Amino acid sequence: MEVSEIYRELLADAEERMEKSIEVFKEQIRGIRSGRAHVSLVDHIKVHYYGSPVKIRELANIGVSEPNMLVIKPYDPSCLGDIEKAILKSNIGITPQNDGKVLRLIIPPLSEETRQKLVNHAKDFAEEARVSCRNIRRDVLKKAEQKEKAKELTEDELMRLKEEVTDLLKKKEKEIEELLQQKIDELMHN
Repeated sequence: MEVSEIYRELLADAEERMEKSIEVFKEQIRGIRSGRAHVSLVDHIKVHYYGSPVKIRELANIGVSEPNMLVIKPYDPSCLGDIEKAILKSNIGITPQNDGKVLRLIIPPLSEETRQKLVNHAKDFAEEARVSCRNIRRDVLKKAEQKEKAKELTEDELMRLKEEVTDLLKKKEKEIEELLQQKIDELMHN
């Protein structure tokens, strides 16, 4: 059965927006520390550099020197203090050590209580992503119903679109659950 252009646009819109929600979720959980040094721990942090927010990776070389230590060496030594302030404000729970040339972030081992808090934090992010995807489904189906009332979409296409968007939602929720489970495993077993 051939579907209309509007049908394809609505389905593509739903898929694109749900994918963006999952990308945001991935970015959020990437920033949750797991007891090991990883560049993604500070990747999302923005530094005010000459009045503009700039990601740390654009201002400094970030490396892992030991399994539990990140080393941040700014390209411009004058912004070392700004990077340090941004890390302290970021709420990652690590105080950088500043030797005047580089910042060292020693990642402490996680206590059981801290691990559980981080798991709960990841679960909150997952729920936000699921809610976002459900809202996208609702918005797209609302648009589809309006298009059907305006005779731009047939009743059959509306029913088929409802099924496809619901299937898409289930697929995206499963993907969110898998990503969450990977993060939980990483947090609890490292």
